[in-house]
Amino acid sequence: MTDAQTTSFGFREVDLDAKQGLVDDVFHSVASRYDIMNDVMSGGLHRLWKDAMVSRLAPPRSGRRPFKVLDMAGGTGDIAFRIVKRSAGHAEVTVADINASMLAVGRERAEARGLKGLSFVEANAEALPWPDATFDAYTIAFGIRNVPRIDKALAEAHRVLRPGGRLLVLEFSAVDMPVADKVYDLYSFHLVPLMGRFVARDEESYRYLVESIRRFPNQERFKAMIETAGFSRVTYTNMTFGVVALHVGVKV
Repeated sequence: MTDAQTTSFGFREVDLDAKQGLVDDVFHSVASRYDIMNDVMSGGLHRLWKDAMVSRLAPPRSGRRPFKVLDMAGGTGDIAFRIVKRSAGHAEVTVADINASMLAVGRERAEARGLKGLSFVEANAEALPWPDATFDAYTIAFGIRNVPRIDKALAEAHRVLRPGGRLLVLEFSAVDMPVADKVYDLYSFHLVPLMGRFVARDEESYRYLVESIRRFPNQERFKAMIETAGFSRVTYTNMTFGVVALHVGVKV
């Protein structure tokens, strides 16, 4: 964010209050082919990154009460399905997303798989509709960079977590290896929009998504933002040379 009135939408500066509508348009457009594009763009690596995130969460398989997880910006269900499976059904996962089209895809996928322990809720990450200390964990994969006010979303994550609850954020980050960063830029800015054109039939949305990655804070800056929101013991783990980073924080 550059000041109180504007924020980035890819490489463009837009009115802060206008960003959410622009982001909504992107995801309404790509919802039906979002998961296919994830496979195409990452060569399937996104599956390994998400598996690593859920392994780090390590949801319990038993206990006196269900393990409650809020999966924010999780519309199509990729993270939620993994959590339910890994917990052997002990976890109750609320899939929240501001985009109704993404949620519709997730509901259809969950019904097709016969999965239980899932609920789908349309919600804004900056103003969550749940009381304080509701959840044991808050997960968000490849969604935080699309939130207009990231600081508010992190503060809301802290609010709805119980003491001892964990925040896990999986997001594209800054490649930290010489040469690899140049190759990654070439791939991102030239090939990904073409993939968007031919696979998702939407080149501009994927151009925005690439640009939004470059505008997102690097690993250390995002760690500092999580700490400012009140989280303790904040760490991050780079994956694939820093293409992706998993940040974890604890509410004490």
